[in-house]
Amino acid sequence: MITKIIDIAAEAGKRILEVYESADFNVDFKADDSPLTRADLASHHFILGALENLSPDIPVLSEESKGIAYSERKNWSKFWLVDPLDGTKEFIKRNGEFTVNIALIEEGKPIMGVVHVPVTGLTYWAQQGQGAFKREAGQDTKLTAATTVSKELKVVASRSHAGAETTAFLEALAQDYKLDVVSKGSSLKLCQVAENSADLYPRLGPTMEWDTAAAQCIVEQAGGEVTTLEATPLRYNKENLLNPYFMVSSPATKPFWKNYLNVAV
Repeated sequence: MITKIIDIAAEAGKRILEVYESADFNVDFKADDSPLTRADLASHHFILGALENLSPDIPVLSEESKGIAYSERKNWSKFWLVDPLDGTKEFIKRNGEFTVNIALIEEGKPIMGVVHVPVTGLTYWAQQGQGAFKREAGQDTKLTAATTVSKELKVVASRSHAGAETTAFLEALAQDYKLDVVSKGSSLKLCQVAENSADLYPRLGPTMEWDTAAAQCIVEQAGGEVTTLEATPLRYNKENLLNPYFMVSSPATKPFWKNYLNVAV
């Protein structure tokens, strides 16, 4: 099934690029003032139809269908969790740092995840018990998060959502480490940790479940962790779909990141 999900994500990416390369994105705004484009909706409708054809017995929760009542979804033991265009702000800025995210959730845990980057054609994917991989030009490379860290710490931060708490956390880290801070958009921030391009990603700001689920599976299968600030794994299909603040850590940074947190939150 993972191969079919990779194909679905790639095809959704092509539909996003059709809009990306056009003159008008037809930008609208949702109730929370987050942007919505023709590309979000084109990707959503394609993925929804493709997943329903592939697995009609598995329900789908997408960012663009988040109105499904908790009374209906609370009994889902397995479901697809989709962000049809993660990083709409990056899409509008035309910086290429947006993704298609598709995750399979079982009993609150992501057991399969695909993150596709339409502009580059790069795909990250993982399946529980099979490891995490990066597919580039048709070739898969196994991902392993960092197991050692030097005095220079690579930290990835949000391109559009860095705030005072993140700044305070970074300032605390900078007392003991030389920081190389890299900004990225969308779920690519989590993938940076999975592929050992970054050691740590603090997310001390709001995100939704569809923003993180696919990439969490990739991080975990690469040996890293995506946890709340109390060090428990993020879980899915909560009544409130808002994620708590979280930390994405490699095996190297897992033992000490909490030591720098009290100044930030």
